[in-house]
Amino acid sequence: MFERILIANRGEIACRVIDTAKRLGVRTVAVYSEADANARHVRLADEAYPIGPAPASDSYLRGDAIIEVARHAGAQAIHPGYGFLSENAGFAEACANADITFIGPPAEAIRLMGAKDQAKAIMADAGVPVVPGYHDENLDIKVLSSAARKVGYPVLVKAVAGGGGRGMRQVARELDFADAVASARREAKSAFGDDRVLIEKLITKPRHIEVQIFADIRGNNVHLFERDCSVQRRHQKVIEEAPAAKLSDEQRHSLGETATAAAKAIGYVGAGTVEFIADASGNYYFMEMNTRLQVEHGVTEMVTGVDLVEWQLRIAAGEPLPMSQEEISLNGHAIEARIYAEDPAAGFLPATGSLTHVRWPISPEASIPGQATALRVDTGVAAGDEVTPFYDAMIGKLMVWAPDRTSAVQRLSRALGETEIVGPTTNLALLGAIARHPSFVADDFDTGFIEQNADVLMPPAAPAQAVILAAGALYLLLDRGRRAAEVAAGTSDPSSPWVASNGWRLHDDAHETMTFLDGDNTVAIEIRARRSGITLTLPDGDVEVSGRLDSDGRLRAVVGGITINAGIVFQPDTRGGTLDVMIQELRHRVRLVDPLSVEDDSESEGGRLTAPMPGQVTQILAKDGVSVSRGTPLIVIEAMKMEHTIAAPADGQVERFIYAVGDWVDEGATLIDFVTPD
Repeated sequence: MFERILIANRGEIACRVIDTAKRLGVRTVAVYSEADANARHVRLADEAYPIGPAPASDSYLRGDAIIEVARHAGAQAIHPGYGFLSENAGFAEACANADITFIGPPAEAIRLMGAKDQAKAIMADAGVPVVPGYHDENLDIKVLSSAARKVGYPVLVKAVAGGGGRGMRQVARELDFADAVASARREAKSAFGDDRVLIEKLITKPRHIEVQIFADIRGNNVHLFERDCSVQRRHQKVIEEAPAAKLSDEQRHSLGETATAAAKAIGYVGAGTVEFIADASGNYYFMEMNTRLQVEHGVTEMVTGVDLVEWQLRIAAGEPLPMSQEEISLNGHAIEARIYAEDPAAGFLPATGSLTHVRWPISPEASIPGQATALRVDTGVAAGDEVTPFYDAMIGKLMVWAPDRTSAVQRLSRALGETEIVGPTTNLALLGAIARHPSFVADDFDTGFIEQNADVLMPPAAPAQAVILAAGALYLLLDRGRRAAEVAAGTSDPSSPWVASNGWRLHDDAHETMTFLDGDNTVAIEIRARRSGITLTLPDGDVEVSGRLDSDGRLRAVVGGITINAGIVFQPDTRGGTLDVMIQELRHRVRLVDPLSVEDDSESEGGRLTAPMPGQVTQILAKDGVSVSRGTPLIVIEAMKMEHTIAAPADGQVERFIYAVGDWVDEGATLIDFVTPD
């Protein structure tokens, strides 16, 4: 076993590798960009070294700098995690040339599987079924259009390199084909440095099934069963589970045999995933092979009892596979939910900012890979950390295990309800809605599940429920009382009415009005404190409330006779403050209005369009002075490896574009001077 390894990655996967390394007694070396100087993986590692500015191209993608750190630190091996350099054959070769073990497959295997067109040809020769399509080198749009017609619409345009849904477009009709190809090639070039694409027949009602495989240098190959990754948004996985519940034993055996045959065909070594797409009839086709550890590897660990990172380290160190195929068995069902900083209601726009409050249903430090614990959390952040625009927006992975799928779904729903994150907008509400949706509960869905049920899973924002308003008002009252008591305790007369904050009145009940801004609606709550308790007058009527603040700041209260346990975060500012109230699956933010504050309208943008998130301008789609109609695409910004097109909000004229292609913009930056008719 190695004595010291370097982890050429960041975030939750770097923390995950550190967990196993520590258990095995292996010392760890972390690397970090300027944006990650105080990141969790840096805090957990035995040593950490800076490698460059925030953009990945200047830091985490600099193989030369990472290898130099490994030499300096005396690391015998490098674990690439996933993403970044994990599937870079050149980096694997550079490690070998530096006499440093690359904890992954041989460079040639990475190279063979790195190009989807080449990979499909190899798999077809090995007898693995593949999706019909066009995989040739000629990328002339006329040739591609002809190929798409021959394959038959609908088709899928896919980047030859990379994965994760980037550089992928569904095309239902020939009219949209050229634009889809151009967009896919731009995104692929930005994400992978390779703008080549291929064309595939789009399988309707597909399920995304993948098989975890492992191989050692002695030629031994095993699979650790399959995962169902069909719940996706923008072709990126959101929820994954193991095993795929609807597979028969015969199908499971066939998939496993096919996956190991794929690994043998390229002389594979280490951890890999063979991905298939299955149609409604149960036929499956090879899509691609990921020559690395997958984000969703944790659910496989939970149902097999195997620590996959430990296996990676042992096999890279020259040891044989720890188990034979006959010794690997399934136990129960596991589901993973990926929690992202993004706004599902805004087309899954990435979100950035400080994580003010993070509360998991189980401590990440209590999560043990390779054990069938009921709950597990893999994360690379903690409260106070920053979600930046430079990297993937995933905050963490919440995993659950249970003896069967029905119990696992129930456990997932509860665990999501107990997870609290305040700061950037997240997809927590969407994940909870998925876990409760009848089709998900019944395992009756395909990869279009989120799009097909968007109106239910992502409904328009609703007014705050009475319990949210009541809990928020009570929290503010109790917090004010707590702070007043602390002040009073430091005075010469703690019982003086002049330091009280309970609204005491001579010959009258204590009363006041608290005003919240809920979206565009103003909600005034009248508060009366009597000897019998506190009464709140809400829009729906009066409600009696009582409660206390625990030492951890949580509100334990009785609202209208119902006991609640609420997580509440108040962030004061000059105009009052924001109040986030979290009660089980309910999540709502309101603004406390300070009656003495003055509204500042100086930041109004008028007819100018602003950046919805930090990012880089990748395309200008119109010219200065042109008149456009509402919905016309104007400018494309790339953030967190995804393209986002900003369109005209109304009929009007583009006076001028303020930024050029290649410029970086901050969130809220004015992009376009735009004039609408009077």
